[in-house]
Formats: sequence, structure tokens, C-alpha cells
Amino acid sequence: MNLEFLNLSQRLHLPTNINGLNKELMSIIRQIRRLKFSYALYNFFNREKLAHNIPVYKKIGLKKKYFSPVSSKDFNGIDEKQFFEIPAMPVEQTVFYKHAEEATRQSIKSFDDVGYAILKGFLTSEQVDAANKEIDELLKAGKIKFRYGNKIMFAIHQSELLTKIGIKPELLELLSSMIKGNAVLFQSINFFTGSEQHTHSDSIHMTTFPLGGLLGVWIALEDIGPEQGPLHYYPGSHKLPYYLNSDYDNEGTRFMIGDKDYSAYEEMLDEKLKEKQLTKQVFTAKKGDLLIWHANLLHGGEPHINKEKTRKSMVFHYFNENHICYHEITQRPALIYKKYR
Repeated sequence: MNLEFLNLSQRLHLPTNINGLNKELMSIIRQIRRLKFSYALYNFFNREKLAHNIPVYKKIGLKKKYFSPVSSKDFNGIDEKQFFEIPAMPVEQTVFYKHAEEATRQSIKSFDDVGYAILKGFLTSEQVDAANKEIDELLKAGKIKFRYGNKIMFAIHQSELLTKIGIKPELLELLSSMIKGNAVLFQSINFFTGSEQHTHSDSIHMTTFPLGGLLGVWIALEDIGPEQGPLHYYPGSHKLPYYLNSDYDNEGTRFMIGDKDYSAYEEMLDEKLKEKQLTKQVFTAKKGDLLIWHANLLHGGEPHINKEKTRKSMVFHYFNENHICYHEITQRPALIYKKYR
């Protein structure tokens, strides 16, 4: 058997030791994952979740199938103002704003200038306790689980209670006004610990055309202090250019996505932050507080220093229903679930 393996490995130019073979297989897997065809094939069987893009492609004359790869370079030369500018309700006319305290009103009104807004006490203590209980029960029942280390993805798929928080009419109306379109919930992430995520813009992961058609919402599900890995963000950074694949030479080819590691994007942003000399702020929150951030606001997670304490929180992401939604790095159009629209 060993001789057969040796002869086969020599014919295929594979390493003859197990560790070497594992590295070779991982390299092959990485190359397969770079194939645009593999993503297109997956998308082909998800037409219902991608159908929202079909009429928009047609309207702007983009010759793409619903399952085709799409990236920022596909929109070069398209006049977004001709197709996407629509009147928006002023935030001052929204139900939430009318009933908000003055500090919250001022934060909402400053959103366009600083790129974020803080809504103090958005959820009551009882509502937060109910959400935490729901998450615990879903974990115990095996209906949700941790992925990518410390993330619980799409708990809204399993919970009517959590979904109702994300689609509260007064919240959707406010977000729609801020995004200048119809805000559609499409993703949730729950954390028990700090994300400790490197500074980034959501627009590299959840990209839109026109750019800026996304909002992030973060809710504290307990009091969160400086030792629990709180959020950080750079006020005003949303006014910087949108740094996409072309900005760190990661556009790929007709058949393959780019080959750069994500760390190359992070390193590029670090250089931009040094160059622009932006000031970081850290958001220490009270239970029930909510933070809204702009699609291009640079933000991340501070180190979670005190591991004896949790950092329970919930994130929602919303797209502008009238925009094209995709993931710039892998060039995949975004799957949007109809029941949240």
C-alpha cells in the first residue's frame, strides 16, 4: 500500500509525507474556492433569494444572470443618479424621531456628518432578557450554533421574537429614511463575547450599487464596559472613498476571484487610517442601547480583556431594497430572504 501511494504521488507530483499532502490538498481546495463557477452554480439553485436583482439588472442595462458573479467593476460607466435617486422621508418626520428624547434626536440628525447614531434604551430590560432567553433556548435545542469562532449567524431564521425586534415598524421607518430607500433586514449575528474584529468597512463584505445602500445596527444585550471587547469606530470615516477589490489589487480574472488574503485588505486600511489621522472612539453601552452605522464607517471590536465577563450583543444588517447587493471579495450576489422584506 505504501509503494502504491509512493508511485501515485510521484506521477501526480504530490508530496510523499502526510503533512505535505495536507498542504497540497489545502492549496487545491483554495484554488477550487476561487473559481467563480462554483459560486455561480450555488447561486443557480437559489433563484428565489436572488430574484430581487433581476428587475434592477434589467433597469440599468446590466447583462447579468441572477446567478452570475458581480463586482464593483461591472458598474463602471453606469449613471446611478439616473436610476436610483428617489425622494426620501426626512428623519424628523419618522415616528421614532418624533417620540425620541432630545439627545437621541441630535444623534440621529448628526448621522450624515459622523456616520453613526446612538439610540439609548432602544430595548427595555425585559425585552433584552427575553431575547437572551430565546438565544439560550435555541442553542440548547441545537437550532442555532456558533460559526467562525464566536458568531451565531442568522438566529432570525429560527426565532420570530428576534425577527420582530429587527423589523419593528418604527425602526424600519427610521432606517429607510436614513438609507433613502426601503430598508430590508437580511442578516443577524449574535455574540456572547467580543468580536475583536479588525477595523473594516462593511462595504467590502456587503457591497451595494449604488454604494452606501447598507446600514448596520448593533444592540447591547447587557451592560458592556471597556474590558468586554466593546465596539470601536472612526467618526467621519464614512466620507472616505469606498476601498474595494481594485484598491488592493484583488479583482481576479474572468474565471477566478482575487487571490489576496483578507489580511491584505486589513493592512491597506491600517495605512489609510495612519495617513488620514482619524480618531478612534469606543462605544461602552448600556443594556438595550442601539448603534446604527453607515455602510462605509470604519469600525471593529476592541480586545475582550476580561474573559470572565460575556459581551452579549446582536447585530442586524439592512440593504436598500432598490439597490443591487453583493459581496465584493467573492463577487457573489447577496441572498435575501423574502419573509424579512
